[in-house]
Formats: sequence, structure tokens, C-alpha cells
Amino acid sequence: MRSVKSLFPILVFISFITVVLLKSLNPAIATSNIDIPQLPRPEIRGVWITNNDFDTLKDRAKVQWAMTQLRQLNFNTIYPVIWNSGYVMYPSAVAQRAGIQPFVFQGSDGHDILADLINQAHRQRLLAIPWFEFGFMAPPTSELALNYPQWLTQKQDGTQTSISAAGEVVWLNPFHPEVQQFITNLVVEVVTQYDVDGIQFDDHMSLPHEFGYDPYTIRLYTQETKNPPPTNAQDEAWIKWRADKITALMAQIHQAVKARKPKAIFSVAPNYYDFAYKFQLQDWLAWIGQNIVDELIVQIYRPDLESFVSKISRREIQEAQQKIPTAIGIMTGLRNRPVSMQQIKSQVRATQARGLGVTFFYYETLWNSAPEPANQRLAGFQNFFPTPAFRSAID
Repeated sequence: MRSVKSLFPILVFISFITVVLLKSLNPAIATSNIDIPQLPRPEIRGVWITNNDFDTLKDRAKVQWAMTQLRQLNFNTIYPVIWNSGYVMYPSAVAQRAGIQPFVFQGSDGHDILADLINQAHRQRLLAIPWFEFGFMAPPTSELALNYPQWLTQKQDGTQTSISAAGEVVWLNPFHPEVQQFITNLVVEVVTQYDVDGIQFDDHMSLPHEFGYDPYTIRLYTQETKNPPPTNAQDEAWIKWRADKITALMAQIHQAVKARKPKAIFSVAPNYYDFAYKFQLQDWLAWIGQNIVDELIVQIYRPDLESFVSKISRREIQEAQQKIPTAIGIMTGLRNRPVSMQQIKSQVRATQARGLGVTFFYYETLWNSAPEPANQRLAGFQNFFPTPAFRSAID
């Protein structure tokens, strides 16, 4: 005991010196260039739920079955439509103030479809990221288009419509402050009133390059550049000016979302970059560069495997997946255009081989409206995701 007591001061001194040395080393460690391995992000395994899925959406029991089935197949994210054809799919004070019927899409017992869907998804540990499908697009006969003609943009010849996958549509002017405020208010309303995990915009949060020749935009462009808009709709400076305006708006919406819900995932689902930028004025590489986007899903809807592989192998997709969770949108069928399981399988395998996630368009065509029997389709999807990959909102 006496020897131990005699050593005690020495031991205390050694401990003190050790602490001092470790503290002096910490800044060097903190500022070193040592690469600390990061845990891999769970891949996106998603599905869009569209208006074509309304028979499922309006029925609580069917929604419960759908969410249970998706969890059993190891999906982890749903993207339910909430903005389509100029209408919202939830009771909206914003829409009501704008004179738009606020509750067109109700559940079979009059319930709030979105609230039920989010609740059922979360029970199964699925992320629920509502999807503003129509963006700036609306049918010409919608209340929105009829009530606010000053919000619409046009082509050089004065026409206001274009033909899309949804038929003939008009385009809200993304440069008009009232349009910007209306869309922002809808987004903030959803983020504030519902327990969403994020918000998603797709290729319709854009403007076809032929548009932008309305009086308001002509005045704005002339004021800022001292020149009228070029007659060539694909003039590089004219393309960039409009694309930059949309980028600025996306930044504003992103900021508004994060102010209400910092962990919300700001998701975008555009077309591949060359097409998105040149023809739809979506500079999504700039969005990623400005940290506007938390996840990217690039829509690649084409039956030819060689063309599909060429698009998913593009450099900008490789660059994106180094920064944020990135996935490829894969077509599983349309109402009048079924897609074979073999095509889906080859595209999923090519996507997964490149370390990319997948999101399918759309729910009803996964196994209900399909060319093969439901059990065969279900078996195929089970093979795509053999183990779970749970996701969470942004940490």
C-alpha cells in the first residue's frame, strides 16, 4: 500500500500530460484530409400513386392492403399525387381562397385521402412524399385556367395550349409573382398540415421552351435585358434567362419548405438533363449545385434497353448520385400500354448495377393492370428487393 501511495502523484502527472497532448492533437485530426467512411444511404425503392389509382386511394381497406403489400416487397417510399388537373387531392384553404373546389377527391366515406394514406404508409415504415404532378400545367377547361387567364403564358403566335401526355393543356406562367405565390402557398399548406416526409415536383414544374411570349414575361425580359425576347425560342440566352428564373423559384420554394419542416425531403423527378434543360427549361444540375434538391429521380421511360442503358449511364446522373440519393423512374405500364415483366426486370437490373435506386410508374400497373398474372408480377418484385432498406427523413 505504501508503494502505491508513493506512485500516486506520478500517475496523476502522467494522466495530466496525456490529456494535454490529446487536446493539442485534436485540431490536427479535425483539419486533416483523412477520409472517414460514410455509411451507404438506403436506396430509393419507390412507386408513384396516380389519379389512375383512385379506386385504391379512396378505400381505406385497399390503402391498408397496398401499404402492407409494398412493405412486404421491401419498398420504402410512396409518391402519392396531390396536385393534378388544376385540383388538389386534399381539403385546401389555399384552393378555396382561389375559388377552386377544394375537396374534389374524397374518400369513399368522405375522409381525407392524403391523411389516411400518410398514416397507413407510416404504419408500414414507408416514407410518404406527396407529388405535385401537374406543376405549372392545367387543363384549359379547369377552374384555375378559366378564373385566372392572366396567369397563363403563351407562344409567339398567341396560342396558349400544348399537347402533353395528359392531353391538351395550358401553362401557368412560372415568372408571374401571383403564380409563384399560389404554388408556394399550396406546398407550404401540405408541409404544414400533414405529417409528410417531403415534397416532390416532376417534369411539369417547368415550361416548354416555346412558351414565355405573354405580355408580362415580355415586359420583364425587356426590362432586365434592354431587348425584346428573341424570336428563336431556343436562343441560348433566352433559354438560360427563363431556366434561371425557374431555378430561383425552386430555391424560394425549397426555403419555404425547410422553414416549416427542416427534415423534409425536397425531391425532383425530371427528364434526363439535355432534354429537361433545352426543352423544358429545367436546369436541375443547377438545383443540385445550389443544394436545392435532396433526392433526384430521373424519368427514363423507353422500351429499348440499349437506349435506356445509355440514358441511365449519363455523366450528370453519376455526378448526382455522388451528392444525393438518386434513382431512375421506370415505366411499369399505362392504361392502354402494358409493360412486360421481362422489360421491367432488365431495366431494374441495369439500374441497380449502377448503384441507383428505382421508382416505378405507377402503382396500379405493378401487378393489377399487367400482362402477366398477379402472382408472377409479385414474385418478380420480390426478387428486385430481397432484403429491407428502410429510409428516414433527412437527419
